[in-house]
Parts: sequence; structure tokens; C-alpha cells
Amino acid sequence: MPYRLTVAALAGAALLAMSGCAAKSTGSSSPPPSSDVSSKTVPAANPCSPAQLRTKSSGTLTVATDSPAFGPWFVADKPSNGKGFESAVAFAVGKQLGFPAGKVQWVVASFNSVIAATPKKFDFDINEVSVTAARAKVVDFSSGYYDVAQSVVIRNSSKYAKATTIAGLKGAKLAAQKGTTSLDAITNVIKPGPAPAEFPSNDLAVQALKNGQVDGLVVDLPTGFFVIGAQVQDASIVGQLPVTGSPEQFGLVLEKGSALTGCVTQAVDALRKDGTLKKLQDKWLTVAGGAPVLK
Repeated sequence: MPYRLTVAALAGAALLAMSGCAAKSTGSSSPPPSSDVSSKTVPAANPCSPAQLRTKSSGTLTVATDSPAFGPWFVADKPSNGKGFESAVAFAVGKQLGFPAGKVQWVVASFNSVIAATPKKFDFDINEVSVTAARAKVVDFSSGYYDVAQSVVIRNSSKYAKATTIAGLKGAKLAAQKGTTSLDAITNVIKPGPAPAEFPSNDLAVQALKNGQVDGLVVDLPTGFFVIGAQVQDASIVGQLPVTGSPEQFGLVLEKGSALTGCVTQAVDALRKDGTLKKLQDKWLTVAGGAPVLK
């Protein structure tokens, strides 16, 4: 009998000890971290990666520009060759977004269709489009990829060829492409007197200069150098217009409300920050030397 009591007592003590251990192990409601698979952090997908971007064509970046595509923005009227400032910028933006050159597709879009409030067939357009508040109401813009100055191209035979000031252009018949900031510069900055001649494209404005229909042409500075170097041999840049306040900028154009706008802007900002835009500008755009500021 004593033996049985002793065994029972020992068994009871062991049971109590086990119960005490069990109570301590349940002090936390969470299982050991190693057994909780759901608690592991899963890296968030990059919203600007090709897999996440909602491009017009899956896995491809569609870029638009006008035709013909002039230098120094493009070379040989072939945007896809990567030559010329804007072609190079487009491919650099594509690379920044994760699209190699082989995944960048080019399409044609006229200047006027790009800035209109219409559905777009491209992911972004690059075509010397200045960022303005009015345009931003109907399309999206990236941050600026080029800071712009306007230049005045005058035929050498014109009496305005020796103008050194804005006042020296008084009475001149000047031309510009319709809907551009170049046209605005004639009306609001130069104010020559005669109404400006408006043309649907720079190409037609240049032809008017060649034909002697106008005294001069207002275009952005790099285009001005191209005009006198390759299009109108008997013309010169008499000067560039002063830049006041925030500089006019060219921006990439996207459809209004595009889901790509933030990522494209991020790419442009990165290229400006790391010096890529400056390197491409130095390589492809003629320096502003020889074009004094008209005051």
C-alpha cells in the first residue's frame, strides 16, 4: 500500500510539472517566427518596371514624332537609328524604364495631333513640344528634357540682317509654325508690327523664307542653326531672344491622365540628375555661340 501511494504521488508530481511547463509555453499567442510563413516580407513590385507599366503594346514602348524628322533632333529622317538629340533622349528614357532599344517602337504623329485633346496611339511623343499651361489642360507632360531659347533667322539680303536688338526688327515680316511658342514670341516679345505669317509646319515656314515671302523666321535655337546650315544657305541667325524667369522647356507628351506620366517623369529626372541629358545635348545640339541675345 505505501508503495502504491508513493507511485501515485510521484505520478501526480510529474503531471503537475508537465502542466506548469505547458502553461509557460503558451504565454505568447504567436508561434515561433520560423514557422510563420505569412509574416515574411514580400518585396513590392516596381511600379515603373516594364512588367508593371501599362504601355500601348505589352512589353514594348511606343514613341511618336512628326515626319519628316529634322536635325539636329534626328538624323537622316530616321528616328529609330538613335542619332540626333531627341532620338537619343527617347532611347535613354526607354532604357531607364527597362526597355532596350529593340523594344522601342516608333510611330508618326503630327505636331497638331499630339497637342490636341484626342486619344493617343503612342506612350509618349518627343517633338520639340514646349510645356505650357494651356496644353497641359489636354495632355500630360513629363518634366523638361531641354531648356529652350528662341532664335531669329533672317535672310542675308534683308535690311533686318544687321539687327542687334529687338527694336531693330521693327517692321519685319516674320514667320513661325502655327500653335508654337515661336509664334507667341513674335506676337508677345518681338512685336514687329506686321502680323506674323503662320504655317502648318516649320518646313513650310522655311520654304516661305527661301521664296522671299517673309523677312525672317522664328524657331528654337538648335533648329535655327539647322535652318542656316542645311536649309537656307543665304540666311543667318541675328540673335536669340532673352530667357526671362523660368526657361521654356520641351517635355515628352503623354495622353491626358496617362498612368505612365509619373514613371516617364521619373526617368527624365534621373537622366538630368546623372548628366545624361547634358552629354546628349553637348553631342547633338550646336552650341549657342555666335547667336547673341537680342535686347
